[in-house]
Amino acid sequence: MKITVLGGGSWATAIVKMLTENSDDVLWYMRSVYAIAHIRKEGHNPNYLSSVELHNERITLTDVIDEAVSASEVLVFAIPSAFLETELKKLTVSLENKIVFSAIKGIVPETGLIVGEHFHDHYNIPFENIGVITGPCHAEEVALERLSYLTIASADEKKAKLLASHLQSHYIKTKISDDIIGTEYAAMLKNIYAIAAGIAHGLGYGDNFQSVLMSNAIREMKHFIDRVHKMKRNINNSAYLGDLLVTGYSTFSRNRMFGNMIGKGYTVKSAQMEMNMVAEGYYASKSAHLLNQKHKKKSKTPIINAVYDILYENKDAKKTFKKLTDKID
Repeated sequence: MKITVLGGGSWATAIVKMLTENSDDVLWYMRSVYAIAHIRKEGHNPNYLSSVELHNERITLTDVIDEAVSASEVLVFAIPSAFLETELKKLTVSLENKIVFSAIKGIVPETGLIVGEHFHDHYNIPFENIGVITGPCHAEEVALERLSYLTIASADEKKAKLLASHLQSHYIKTKISDDIIGTEYAAMLKNIYAIAAGIAHGLGYGDNFQSVLMSNAIREMKHFIDRVHKMKRNINNSAYLGDLLVTGYSTFSRNRMFGNMIGKGYTVKSAQMEMNMVAEGYYASKSAHLLNQKHKKKSKTPIINAVYDILYENKDAKKTFKKLTDKID
């Protein structure tokens, strides 16, 4: 089974590293011709996870998206959600009969949908051909070959097991799930809560408050996901709670880093420019807020509302979090 990875960032690089532990034929699509040339010559990505030595003999690189899609049965998308539709519009070949796995932790801004729903609604891919790769797992720790865990979600158990077998190794453990909608919403929401954790840190709140914030965040996540996709799930499983904790607390978390800068007084624009990376939670906070507003019976989402107000309504972070402390327990 040939697999194509689409994306040139940290997650794409980590996924290529994981796949080449088990496969001799991985196709990798990225936009940057410079990065492709550098990888071919030096064996590592010059822009992301540059310390990772890649198995060049097992990788075919291309900057032509039609070629990347046509060549493989399984496509793993690791393009930031803000740029996904721009890349998909370049396609002149069909996604029909392709198996699509998303490693994207965000909302597609053009449609306000999670990636799986976007592929289903706008590219007519059946849900049984859609899957999600989620954590708890940071690309940086994959690069260091530190023990990490992945959850592979798909409505088709065989497809989930197949991809899981290609990703697992001595430092990667995998489990499967049938909750493709819930795990993807959780992966999106945890980025918002990580921004909240970062803002709190930037404002000077300590570990005691952070523990309360995360406790409320997992309950808020459960209510939100149950509202959009009701099914039996254990929110304390690692795909939900574990992913939330690692994103909220880790120094590798770009969303926490972004929030920390906001808490310290940076404007949204200045924080984005200084990071030079995409904080998916920025876009997700708007989408989650708007999605919640559409429901007749809204979920109580004080943390999401606080992040949205700070990022999009220019509310003062210190005053907004002071009010938030009275809404959580």
